[in-house]
Amino acid sequence: MSMKTEANHPSKAHIARLDPVWEAIRSEAQAGVEEEPLLGGVFHSSILHHQTLEAALAFRLSQKLASAELSEQILREIMDAAHADDAGLGKAARADIVATYERDPACDRFLKPLLYFKGFQAVQAYRIAHWLSQQGRLHFASLIQMRVSECFGVDIHPGARIGKGIMIDHAHSIVIGETAVVGDNVSMLHSVTLGGTGKEDGDRHPKIGDGVLIGAGAKVLGNINVGACARIAAGSVVLEDVPERKTVAGIPARIVGEAGCAQPSLTMDQLFGRSVAD
Repeated sequence: MSMKTEANHPSKAHIARLDPVWEAIRSEAQAGVEEEPLLGGVFHSSILHHQTLEAALAFRLSQKLASAELSEQILREIMDAAHADDAGLGKAARADIVATYERDPACDRFLKPLLYFKGFQAVQAYRIAHWLSQQGRLHFASLIQMRVSECFGVDIHPGARIGKGIMIDHAHSIVIGETAVVGDNVSMLHSVTLGGTGKEDGDRHPKIGDGVLIGAGAKVLGNINVGACARIAAGSVVLEDVPERKTVAGIPARIVGEAGCAQPSLTMDQLFGRSVAD
């Protein structure tokens, strides 16, 4: 009889090392059952009944987005297929969870984005719609875009390209256009628009570099570049390129200083005139 080894019979500790985010979510869900027994069914159905974060995501999102014309079962099958085809979807979701946990003071548990935060949920649903668009299934992608807008108040075109480590705080009234590009480790607050400037077609939306912080209500319009680790003040209207590591503010936005730190999206500091250590 062969001996069991960690390689083919991994222990719980080994699994945690392989997927610490998912293991943390499951541990928090177990604790949640004890803390709030009336929500035990939510914790079990949404988290504890699933073997992977990908499966839990498919379940949660299909519940939220299902409608009379798009059943929960069909949505789950599509999402399961997307995750099976592209492992990057699950990696991006984990990076987004960690980003939210580290940057949002209201997020004190890893399970909160998965269960409660519509910004996280909207981005993960967009990732499924983007996968569908890459498969040429444009009608299905558009239908998911519509449902995300209706359910979460977030409108992200399936053609947009969005990196990982994304944190969208509150997320109400977010609009991201078809040819927009958002880099890694970007943070934005509610009512941000990455849009066009009129009826032009083609490449017409902003390109946001890594590590950028976009304040609440900011509008970034046209095929312009926002350099890595720049900072856009709340309520600004950005119509021209923004250099790396600069802060812009106003209508129209102008450079008002340095970004104040190496990566504004991580510190989330939105006050001018001071420097913040990473």
